[in-house]
Order: sequence, then structure tokens, then C-alpha cells
Amino acid sequence: MRLWTIHPQYLDPQGLVAVWREALLARAVLRGQTRGYRHHPQLQRFRAHASPRYAINAYLSGIHDEALARGYAFDKRKVGPVRRVKPISAMTAQIAHEWQHLLVKLARRSPVLRRRLRAIEVPQCHPLFMPVPGSIESWERGGR
Repeated sequence: MRLWTIHPQYLDPQGLVAVWREALLARAVLRGQTRGYRHHPQLQRFRAHASPRYAINAYLSGIHDEALARGYAFDKRKVGPVRRVKPISAMTAQIAHEWQHLLVKLARRSPVLRRRLRAIEVPQCHPLFMPVPGSIESWERGGR
């Protein structure tokens, strides 16, 4: 499961569809509707939020907005109720780590997109996240 901190505008079509599906799975986990992935480390930041369910809905909403901008037909009804929520802090080193991880994936899957993106030094975050100085998150594979 990869719930990207970076903005979904940078994802290739496969990445955007994958994060949509994974965020829907995360939503089901946070609602107690599945037995799998209950202890997935990337869910820690959503569980730590004052309103975990609204936070994951806000995350899904950001992905849905990007899908709409691209002309995709993601089902808005799957997002759930969206409320204004407090942003989740995102460590700058985590953002940089994810950026490099995405560029490696794009080198294989979508080299043309990678060439367009490689000049970006500081990518934007998903609208749910707010960058703050810090290291790679402890929940990240190979983190810290």
C-alpha cells in the first residue's frame, strides 16, 4: 500500500488508479470493514488524526479531483462525506523520499513523464498534507 504524500498530479495513469484503489482500501480499514491491512504502517498518520475517517475522505477527494481533471470517471460516491480537516504534517525528508521513489517507478513505467518531472526539486504535497521540516517517517520502509 502506498498512500502518496506528494500531489496526485505527478502520478502516471497506473499510479493514479493504484492510489485510488489503495485509499479506498485504507478507508475500509479505518471503518473496520476489512480484516486485512489493519496494521499497515502508512495508516498511522490517518489514525493519529483527530478525525481519521474525514481525513481519509479528504485524501480520496484530492485523488478524485485529479482524476476529474484528467477526464477519468472515478466514482465520487466512494469518497464519502468530505469535511474541512486539519492538515496532516508531512516531513520534508519524507516528501523527498517519496519523490525519488516515484521517479524510479516512472523511469520504468512512464519515461516521458519522468523526463518532464525530473527538474522539479520540491514537489507539491497532496492537499491534505502540510510540509514541515523533518526526517523520513518511522513507518516508511527503510525509514530512519
